[in-house]
Amino acid sequence: MAALIELRGLTVELPAPAGWIRPVNDVSLRIDSGESLGLVGESGSGKTMLSLALMGLLPPGARVSGGARLSARDAEKDLTCLPEDGWRGVRGREIAMIFQEPMTSLNPVMHIGAQIEEAIQAHEERARAEDVRRRSLEALRLAAVPEAEMRAMQFPHQLSGGLRQRAMIAMALAAGPRLLIADEPTTALDVTVQKQILELLQKLRRGLQLGLLFITHDLGVVAQVADRIAVMYAGRIIEEGPAREVLAAPRHPYTQGLLRASPTLERGKLTPIPGSVPQLLALPPGCAFEPRCDFRRGECSAAVPGLRPASPEHAARCVLV
Repeated sequence: MAALIELRGLTVELPAPAGWIRPVNDVSLRIDSGESLGLVGESGSGKTMLSLALMGLLPPGARVSGGARLSARDAEKDLTCLPEDGWRGVRGREIAMIFQEPMTSLNPVMHIGAQIEEAIQAHEERARAEDVRRRSLEALRLAAVPEAEMRAMQFPHQLSGGLRQRAMIAMALAAGPRLLIADEPTTALDVTVQKQILELLQKLRRGLQLGLLFITHDLGVVAQVADRIAVMYAGRIIEEGPAREVLAAPRHPYTQGLLRASPTLERGKLTPIPGSVPQLLALPPGCAFEPRCDFRRGECSAAVPGLRPASPEHAARCVLV
């Protein structure tokens, strides 16, 4: 079966005063319909830049290479060479995104309903106004927004954080996308609302057979929503596999460090990973994690390791595998 979206060696380069940097470096991933992939990593690892590349929202001057093939409704599309008029048929219609902070993503002077209607009209200019309004209310109900008619007439500041995030989900679903990208959608929410949003995304994914790319730095969250996990560090995927396998038996020292630094009920003490993510203009010649790794060897600094299989579906970019 063809993948809903498949990345092969996707690379994004951005101009900087001292030269070109690669926030996304040789990334290969696959997401099928109805499947959830959790993309995990620290801030600055390249997660959001990867999602912006899939939405055609990269900064001016960005260079994209490699492959990103989307099985769209009408035909297969290569997102790396899509012109802007081609993106209009993909963005929102085939791939939609839920952003991290809804208060900065929603228009503060437009009613919630009007913003959802705008997302529909962008793809169906000739649709009748009453049909567009009906579909916007359906999207709000699909996102489990109570009293949809009343909420549609409210402004973003009149909604709680959880309702604003549900409104963002409704807007993302309004045009009927097949791939949903959720970029840290629960970061600013309290624990109970966070759980509700995660359960809603799971329900929508299964009910609508959506592909879901769930971006987070929280391994506890990703364990609840992801079928597979890809761990990203300094622009590269350094471990990928089934969620249970990666979380139960991580093979890359960075993934092991993330787990040790995650709070659990059983373990009171957290063990932070020493150091920080390297600057993209000053990456080490070998493994990017080598300066922070407790298990580094001489060969780690010689060359960037390839992904090595740890099991039939689990691989890690480490010489210890």
